[in-house]
Amino acid sequence: MSDGYGGHISVHSLTVAYGIQTILHGIDLDFPAGTFTALLGSSGCGKTTLLRTLAGFLKASGGRIEVDHKDVTTSPPEARGMAMVFQSYALWPHMTVAQNMGYGLKLRKMPSEAINRKIDTLLTMLGLEGLANRKVTDLSGGQRQRVALGRALAIEPSILLLDEPLSNLDTKIRLTMRHEIRAIQKKLGLTVIHVTHDREEAMTMADRIIVLDHGRIAQIGTPEDVYDKPNSPFLARFMGAENRLTFSVQEGVLKHENYSLPHALRIDEDRAIVYFRDEAARLINTATVSGDSLTGRVIARSYPGGFYRYSIAVGDAVIAVTDHAVIEPGTEIRLTLDPGKLHIFPASMAAHEEGRA
Repeated sequence: MSDGYGGHISVHSLTVAYGIQTILHGIDLDFPAGTFTALLGSSGCGKTTLLRTLAGFLKASGGRIEVDHKDVTTSPPEARGMAMVFQSYALWPHMTVAQNMGYGLKLRKMPSEAINRKIDTLLTMLGLEGLANRKVTDLSGGQRQRVALGRALAIEPSILLLDEPLSNLDTKIRLTMRHEIRAIQKKLGLTVIHVTHDREEAMTMADRIIVLDHGRIAQIGTPEDVYDKPNSPFLARFMGAENRLTFSVQEGVLKHENYSLPHALRIDEDRAIVYFRDEAARLINTATVSGDSLTGRVIARSYPGGFYRYSIAVGDAVIAVTDHAVIEPGTEIRLTLDPGKLHIFPASMAAHEEGRA
C-alpha cells in the first residue's frame, strides 16, 4: 500500500432528523486532510448520527457534505471515498480472515493475485501474519478488531470512520490498539474521524477534539485546549472538573467565607461557580496554616491505589480531593485551590446549563 493523504471533508449547516425529532442542528465543520479528529460526547449527543451521515448510511435532512470540494450529500456510501469500522466489527462469521479483508476488493472485481498481495501487506502491517486462513470466530477480540480495520484499509480509502471500535476490548488491548491505529493513520496519511465517549481515548489519539452536546457543537480544539480551557460549565464537568463551589464576587475577588481567589475574568454578577478537578485542591496541615484557606470535614475515604481519595464537605457542597496522607473520616481539615487549574463561570450561566441538563 502506498502512503498518501486523506480527503478533506466540509460540512455545511447539516441537519438530521428522525421523524419530528431533530438530532443534529445545523452543524458546520471542517475536517482537514490527513488529520485525526475525535467526536466526543455522552450517549445521545449525536456523534454517531453525524458519523453515519458523513458515511452515507443516514440521510441528511438539510445542509451539505463535501469531500475534496465535491458535494456528496446524496451520494451512496461507496462513492464517498470512505471506509467505516463499526463497534460490532460486522465481520462475516463464515469467512476466513483473508476472505473478510478482501471482500470489498472482490466486489470491485480486482484480480485474485492483486487481492492476495494486498492482503499479505495488510496482515503484516496489522500483526496478523499466519492467520489468513483462520475463521474470524476463532480469533480474539483484538484480532477481530484488526481484521475489521484491515478490511476497511484494503480499499485504500482517503477517509476512515471509526464508530467506537475499541469499546468491546479489554483495557490492555484497548490501550495497545489506540497506539496502533494512530500509527497506521500517520503512516498512511488518512483523514480519520473517531467517535468515542471515552475522554482519555479522545485525548490520547486525536489531533483535534469536537465535543457534541444535544446535537450541537459544544467546543472544538486541541486536546490541551478542550481540557485546560473548557468554554462552558458543561465542558468543564464533561472534561473531569466535577468539583463545584459557589463563590461570591466582591470587587474583582472571589470569596468563599474567609477564602479569597483573585481572578482576571469580568463577571458582572454577585456569584460565580468554580469548577475544578481533584488535583487542583491541596490539603494543608491545620497546625501550619498561613493565609486564607477553605475549611472542610472529611466524610469518606477510599484507596484506589497509590493515593487516597477523600469526599470533603465544604459548606453545603461535597468535593473530591486526592492526597497521599491518611486522614480519618470526621476530621476537620483545610485546603487551598490552585488558581491556574480552576474553571470559573457566572452563576447564571451554570444555572442555565445545569437546568437544561
